[in-house]
Amino acid sequence: MAASRGKSGKTTARKAAKPRRSADPATPEVAAADTPAEKMITGKGRVRTGPGEEAPVYIDDSGRDKAGSAGSNASRRVNFALQGGGAHGAFTWGVLDWVLENAPVEIDAISGTSAGAMNAVALVSGYEMGGPDGAREVLAQYWKAVSRAARTSPVQRTLIDRMWGNWSLDWSPGFVMVDVISRFVSPYEFNPLNLNPLKELIEGIIDFDAVRRCDTIRLFLSATNVRTGKVKVFRNRDITADHVMASACLPLMFQAVEIDGVPYWDGGYSGNPALWPFFYETGTQDLVLIQINPIERFETPKTARDILNRMNEITFNSSLLKELRAIAFVDRLVEDGVLPPEKYRSVRVHVVDGGEFLNDLTASSKFNAEWEFLTYLRDAGRDAAARFHELHHEKIGARATADVRRMID
Repeated sequence: MAASRGKSGKTTARKAAKPRRSADPATPEVAAADTPAEKMITGKGRVRTGPGEEAPVYIDDSGRDKAGSAGSNASRRVNFALQGGGAHGAFTWGVLDWVLENAPVEIDAISGTSAGAMNAVALVSGYEMGGPDGAREVLAQYWKAVSRAARTSPVQRTLIDRMWGNWSLDWSPGFVMVDVISRFVSPYEFNPLNLNPLKELIEGIIDFDAVRRCDTIRLFLSATNVRTGKVKVFRNRDITADHVMASACLPLMFQAVEIDGVPYWDGGYSGNPALWPFFYETGTQDLVLIQINPIERFETPKTARDILNRMNEITFNSSLLKELRAIAFVDRLVEDGVLPPEKYRSVRVHVVDGGEFLNDLTASSKFNAEWEFLTYLRDAGRDAAARFHELHHEKIGARATADVRRMID
């Protein structure tokens, strides 16, 4: 696939013909799972995890895995789940960049929230126009633009932090000012015109027409319905800049994003990211979670800022853990012979994370958009992807590499 640059500066490409997928089935908003997965199993091999929500197995009427039989090309297809985390999303950029460059797997679908949603639309937009190289280019363009926009921000590292190579913004006067103001003044008061430079940024880089017409990679973006507290998942055919901004709308920083008269906040409150769309709408059995929010921390937070950060981590991980618990439940039933393996299948979960590298970064560094920091995170993500491939590439399509039961216990 040959890529070129048009007058608009966006990547264009001569595309080969490819099979088209049928339209995505409509799926209603669902509440974050508040009923244990163990409560009941419903028809066609789906496990009910909450009111109006079914997950996580996907069986067609013949009982065959729609991704194809073992050993076929489809056995190397994977779904990617991308978490939110502000500037730490550059780590995810690095993982995706390595995967796109080296092509060890084929991406079937992506579910993203907040910064994960930004990465997802950039990848899909670029992929539709120029294949893997186009996806890499648009991802790089997006993060470069974020860095350029941050140059004039009052939120900057102090001189001492720069001298010591500290990526934190804890002592940044601009960050402290914004942090304090956001606790006492709502965005409707300090930003009544609802200005958001990030929306203009993504509109200038992402070709949303390409995102909507893409039928090669399914896209699921999560946002939280402010009125109901339920997760809303937007798909390729729906997505505009407003949908991406809804997925990344931190309520203390930005006014709720209204779509069709409904206000939405950051999707991390109800799905970080949502996994259940994979099980409804794809037959791919391998799920790769790019994790940038730690589930465990071994030190008790003592400062007010650390306490608030840990509260947010727990909140943003809660829906993910419930979905992982449902996956583990089905796995156990299949292993114990309660569910026949020829009719029910488990999900092979894989996790790529930054380990202690990301855990050691402060919460304030999520607002640090300096190019040096973003490329530092990108390179760490590329290294993590390469290590994962070296250790586990033969297991993709064969068995899980993540210990889900340990993650949820």
